[in-house]
Amino acid sequence: MFENNFSKIVGERLLSITKISIETGISRSTLTSFYYKKTTNIRVSTLLKICNYLEIELLELIGFMPLKKSKEKKL
Repeated sequence: MFENNFSKIVGERLLSITKISIETGISRSTLTSFYYKKTTNIRVSTLLKICNYLEIELLELIGFMPLKKSKEKKL
Protein backbone atom coordinates (compact mmCIF):
# COMPACT_ATOMS: atom_id res chain seq x y z
CA MET A 1 0.00 0.00 0.00
CA PHE A 2 1.37 3.39 -1.03
CA GLU A 3 0.62 6.57 0.93
CA ASN A 4 1.24 9.99 -0.61
CA ASN A 5 1.44 12.91 1.86
CA PHE A 6 2.48 15.57 -0.67
CA SER A 7 -0.84 17.41 -0.82
CA LYS A 8 -1.13 17.41 2.97
CA ILE A 9 2.36 18.86 3.44
CA VAL A 10 1.95 21.45 0.68
CA GLY A 11 -1.43 22.50 2.08
CA GLU A 12 -0.16 22.81 5.65
CA ARG A 13 2.71 25.02 4.46
CA LEU A 14 0.48 27.06 2.12
CA LEU A 15 2.84 26.44 -0.80
CA SER A 16 1.89 26.57 -4.46
CA ILE A 17 2.64 23.93 -7.05
CA THR A 18 3.92 26.69 -9.36
CA LYS A 19 6.45 27.91 -6.79
CA ILE A 20 7.68 24.38 -6.08
CA SER A 21 7.98 23.73 -9.81
CA ILE A 22 10.01 26.88 -10.43
CA GLU A 23 12.33 26.32 -7.48
CA THR A 24 12.92 22.59 -8.05
CA GLY A 25 12.84 22.35 -11.83
CA ILE A 26 10.18 19.62 -11.63
CA SER A 27 7.45 20.08 -14.22
CA ARG A 28 4.18 21.52 -12.97
CA SER A 29 2.26 18.64 -14.55
CA THR A 30 4.33 16.07 -12.63
CA LEU A 31 3.78 17.90 -9.35
CA THR A 32 0.07 18.36 -10.05
CA SER A 33 -0.40 14.65 -10.81
CA PHE A 34 1.46 13.75 -7.64
CA TYR A 35 -0.50 16.32 -5.60
CA TYR A 36 -3.86 14.95 -6.74
CA LYS A 37 -2.67 11.35 -6.36
CA LYS A 38 -3.21 10.61 -10.04
CA THR A 39 0.18 8.95 -10.46
CA THR A 40 1.72 5.94 -8.81
CA ASN A 41 4.85 6.01 -10.94
CA ILE A 42 7.24 8.80 -9.98
CA ARG A 43 11.01 8.76 -10.22
CA VAL A 44 13.07 8.45 -7.07
CA SER A 45 15.16 11.43 -8.20
CA THR A 46 11.95 13.51 -8.35
CA LEU A 47 10.92 12.38 -4.88
CA LEU A 48 14.36 13.29 -3.55
CA LYS A 49 14.15 16.78 -5.11
CA ILE A 50 10.78 17.29 -3.43
CA CYS A 51 12.16 16.07 -0.09
CA ASN A 52 15.17 18.37 -0.34
CA TYR A 53 12.95 21.32 -1.19
CA LEU A 54 10.53 20.61 1.68
CA GLU A 55 13.41 19.62 4.00
CA ILE A 56 11.74 16.37 4.98
CA GLU A 57 12.64 12.70 4.95
CA LEU A 58 11.32 10.45 2.21
CA LEU A 59 9.20 8.54 4.72
CA GLU A 60 7.37 11.77 5.57
CA LEU A 61 6.52 12.31 1.91
CA ILE A 62 5.50 8.78 1.03
CA GLY A 63 4.80 5.69 3.02
CA PHE A 64 4.75 2.08 1.97
CA MET A 65 3.00 -0.80 3.65
CA PRO A 66 3.48 -4.20 2.02
CA LEU A 67 0.36 -6.14 1.17
CA LYS A 68 -0.33 -8.93 3.60
CA LYS A 69 0.38 -12.36 2.22
CA SER A 70 -2.32 -14.92 2.66
CA LYS A 71 -1.48 -17.44 5.34
CA GLU A 72 0.04 -20.60 3.97
CA LYS A 73 -1.93 -23.76 4.46
CA LYS A 74 -0.50 -26.11 7.03
CA LEU A 75 0.20 -29.59 5.75
